[in-house]
Amino acid sequence: MQSLNHLSRSPAAPAPAGEMTVLRDIMVLMRDGVQLATDVYLPAGAAATDTFPVILERTPYGKNQPSRAERNAINETPLARAEVAAYFVAQGYAVVYQDCRGRYQSGGSFVKYTSDSDDGYDTCAWILTQAWCNGRIGTKGLSYAAHTQAALGSLGAPGVVAMFLDSGGFSNAFQGGIRQGGAFELKQATWAWRQALESRELQEDPERFAALSSIDLDDWFTRTTEWKPGNSPLSSVPEYEAYMFEQWRHGEFDDYWMQPGLYAEGYYPQFCNAAMVHMSSWFDPYPRTATTNYSGLIKAGKGPVRLILGPWTHGNRSITYAGDVDFGTAATLDGQLARDYLSLRLQWFDRWLKNDATVPDPLPPVSLFVMGGGSGKKNAAGRLDHGGRWRSEQQWPLPDAQAQVWYLRREGALSTTAPGPASKESDAFLAYRYDPLNPVPTIGGAVTSGEPLMFGGAFDQCEGPGVFGATLPYYPLAMRADVLVFQTPVLTQDVEVTGDISVKLWISSDCLDTDFTFKLIDVYPPSADYPNGYAMNLSHGILRARYRNSWEAPALMIPGAVYEINIDGFPTSNLFQKGHRIRLDISSSNFPHFDCNPNTGEPEGAATHTRVATNRIYLDATRPSQIVLPVIPARKPTA
Repeated sequence: MQSLNHLSRSPAAPAPAGEMTVLRDIMVLMRDGVQLATDVYLPAGAAATDTFPVILERTPYGKNQPSRAERNAINETPLARAEVAAYFVAQGYAVVYQDCRGRYQSGGSFVKYTSDSDDGYDTCAWILTQAWCNGRIGTKGLSYAAHTQAALGSLGAPGVVAMFLDSGGFSNAFQGGIRQGGAFELKQATWAWRQALESRELQEDPERFAALSSIDLDDWFTRTTEWKPGNSPLSSVPEYEAYMFEQWRHGEFDDYWMQPGLYAEGYYPQFCNAAMVHMSSWFDPYPRTATTNYSGLIKAGKGPVRLILGPWTHGNRSITYAGDVDFGTAATLDGQLARDYLSLRLQWFDRWLKNDATVPDPLPPVSLFVMGGGSGKKNAAGRLDHGGRWRSEQQWPLPDAQAQVWYLRREGALSTTAPGPASKESDAFLAYRYDPLNPVPTIGGAVTSGEPLMFGGAFDQCEGPGVFGATLPYYPLAMRADVLVFQTPVLTQDVEVTGDISVKLWISSDCLDTDFTFKLIDVYPPSADYPNGYAMNLSHGILRARYRNSWEAPALMIPGAVYEINIDGFPTSNLFQKGHRIRLDISSSNFPHFDCNPNTGEPEGAATHTRVATNRIYLDATRPSQIVLPVIPARKPTA
């Protein structure tokens, strides 16, 4: 990827602490009277009249804690935020870190996401009044610190001219990050449990800390349908429990979800007109966020805007693997896509925050990693060698992507030939029973913050001792009676799929409401290292049937009635090699990634009982269920 390997400088050595002036715990006043704790790092010895471009990061993870986003490129140890600040200060920047509302040293109550737009705006306005600010602000941060950027950007925060959003920045939290397809992402519960243990309130209350730390999450997650306010794993931390149930029970897409901290795509016209990088990865909850923001902000005339999509799990840009699959030494950002993460952002900020036209822009419009092409053998670390390579593109979606329809056939095939008419009604569908008390377990995927119950990445889709909800003798998911499997014949040539994945199903159920899920899988043939082959997950999707027609106005089903539904999956980029198969799994659960639909039609997050649903997928000529794959034609090699 030649256009990304020309960073013009070697990484700057962090300045010694004595070469910085640090203003600690400045309490910055917000519009509602709450004060937020803020640290400012300036070059030592700066005159009172000296001004600098400012780099801001707003975080719930502690402005004085080691950075979860920043790691030493050599030994992968977390960097102290002071070290990161020193790196940029040595290059002529002021750096500002701030604790989000209700976290660590800041005042107010933590509500997660919904206060960050106003707080971010007010913080930028405050920065512009400071004598050390030259009137230009850049923002950075991973995950939640990317969400805080999109939140302040949605209000057009003053002074912001450059942004670097890493693995976050909700385009629409209703469709990725909190909910997806109407279902609730239970990582919000595991994240809340861990973060509450670090909260100021519990750190100062040993009794409550002991109560929360002794919680048996495994036990609680075996009975999520029993959770109620005051009876959940978060009951000892009411403010965390309150926002979790607010998100879970707020099913309809309404004004709650259209807030600027949750819905950047509703604010593109007034979004900061800044130079922006939107970065995510294929096994992260935010590739749809990144691609939607990239396309939408360009359409709104913002920018320049850049997109990076790697083969990583959440924020793990410096390792070559995701889950149990390795993508080769070229997979990392550090040393491959760029010299290292610090240098990449330094050049980005030098070009656009300092507005120095002599500094080359370090990024093409789109940088994506196409997975696949490896040996398929087990490497020295015991992971599947799937391989892959970086490629530069000029836009997203890729203009040469061809929407290729593959039909689900009753015999379990995926075929480009549409099905014919069924000779009798029973030949027109396949059926399975979905029991909310025995859901299909989550095995990898676009998951973060789910530990210790679920882990992101690519894995063979087979139960095992590390899979929550798995039972002996650990069969492949394809053998479950509640999973329908459709796959192509063995491929006679390579097929590249790059883009958004969508599935159209014709369905019915004997219940008022139920879920439908899909998973796109690259199936390796049997080999010496993998005698049973290897079923590698790539993309997933889910739809809660009550939202089949409208996100704003859910409607229960009529039992037995047939409906057409569309399930939007996460984007991916994968080379299905000759000799492999493309597989699609259809089911009704993916737990604990998503909450289990109790099938009763009751309000979400408030089930009183469950029902077993008999669900049908129709596969005949008049109801042709299908998956649409964005296939990239073979390209001529470039010099």
